[in-house]
Amino acid sequence: MGTLFRQFSPPPAAITSQINHSPTPSFFPTRKTHNKHSRKVTNHRIKTSKFGNFLDLAPECKPELLDFDLSWLNPSDRFHFDVVVIGTGPAGLRLAEQVSSHGIKVCCVDPSPLSVWPNNYGVWVDEFESIGLEDCLDKTWPMICVYINDHRTRYLDRPYGRVSRNKLKVKMMENCVKNGVKFHKAKVWEVNHQEFETSIICDDGKEFKASLVVDASGFTSPFIDYNKHRNHGYQIAHGILAEVESHPYDLDKMVLMDWRDTHLGNEPELRANNKKLPTFLYAMPFDSNLIFLEETSLVSRPVLSYMKIKRRMVARLRHLGIRVKRVIEDEKCLIPMGGPLPTMPQSLMAIGGTSGLVHPSTGYQVARTLALAPAVAGAIAECLGSTRMIRGRPLYHRVWNELWPIERKCSREFYSFGMETLLKLDLDGTRNFFNAFFDLDPYYWHGFLSSRLSFGELACLSLSLFEHASNSSRLDIVTKCPVPLVKMMGNLALEAI
Repeated sequence: MGTLFRQFSPPPAAITSQINHSPTPSFFPTRKTHNKHSRKVTNHRIKTSKFGNFLDLAPECKPELLDFDLSWLNPSDRFHFDVVVIGTGPAGLRLAEQVSSHGIKVCCVDPSPLSVWPNNYGVWVDEFESIGLEDCLDKTWPMICVYINDHRTRYLDRPYGRVSRNKLKVKMMENCVKNGVKFHKAKVWEVNHQEFETSIICDDGKEFKASLVVDASGFTSPFIDYNKHRNHGYQIAHGILAEVESHPYDLDKMVLMDWRDTHLGNEPELRANNKKLPTFLYAMPFDSNLIFLEETSLVSRPVLSYMKIKRRMVARLRHLGIRVKRVIEDEKCLIPMGGPLPTMPQSLMAIGGTSGLVHPSTGYQVARTLALAPAVAGAIAECLGSTRMIRGRPLYHRVWNELWPIERKCSREFYSFGMETLLKLDLDGTRNFFNAFFDLDPYYWHGFLSSRLSFGELACLSLSLFEHASNSSRLDIVTKCPVPLVKMMGNLALEAI
């Protein structure tokens, strides 16, 4: 829901390498880029007209590589480091940047370290300001709005921003290079653990050894161990950055959620299905003709059909009178939410999506990961930067505990309780929930969405939410929350043992 971490094979991405706070940010290259190897793009046309013509428009932006002088690992170099980071997404680069700032020897391994990130990241401006990354926002909106239904709209005074993916990536890579981080282009095939070090074997045959290996390769990583069934909920979405003839949204307001369903009035099957498993529109208007639009299922289990998401989006845009002229980029989003945390401690450290940092109720992750990385890096430096060189199990225990202290685990159980409750709500229940949620004191709803409330504050939020809820919403809470509540209390009891 905003801070999105894309899975599946990523589609082409736009180039946004220059910071721009004007109403229309630059989505095309100002930094020289190199095309990847040629790849044929096939446009799969949908024959029936009821799907609308924007699905027939091929995204114009092709995969690109940043023109940046990385410090590549020399074949003659020693392949032994203090820390090896698998992956150069936001989580991996941020941790490498922070760990290396302590003088720790770091190497990042990724199949394509210079690839432009394909993801659209939306964040709360105050979150990026708190970690000194506000210069990496290419567009901000002073307010957000939430369309509860056709008769109720919430206008909320919390600035929202779109991350300049290239600006953020280049900034972190520059810091990595300055700190001596080495980069190697390869895919990790195997991870092996010894008592005091871990080795990785890459698809090019190269073997790396390190006191600590950190997996930042995303949700689909096969290397992280779990000792519980991974019963995730799933957020799925289809988004497009498009040039349109016009759109109905205010340019100074970002649309966080549009839960209206009148666009399905002539689609009885879709409308009935949406009543049970609702979706909303998420929209970033850049100017009167450029807008990012994304139809999103907040959370479902099993995952909602991707084709249903697209059909609902086509119907919505048609109803809103949004005629798409060009699709600049598109993206398919699938985010596993909730579920168990990795086994802790284990010899392989994790950060980002594979470490359980995705907000179980919202899908937000990026800002939180960027904010936590310095503390995790500090714990690594305390162990590997000391004269004692704490390695092996004491190192793993220290670092995992820094990422997931008991208080943070307990708060996550509450957020997972929120996800399990949302899974049980239909469209009316979801609307009632968010109408009450955004009626809370901003301290609570800000803190909830940013994962910064203590467990005690989350309990207070629950009481306040019940107080602000309508009678029908209270009935939903009373009838649908007990099972998730019992599950949460059981998990909390296990954490306390």
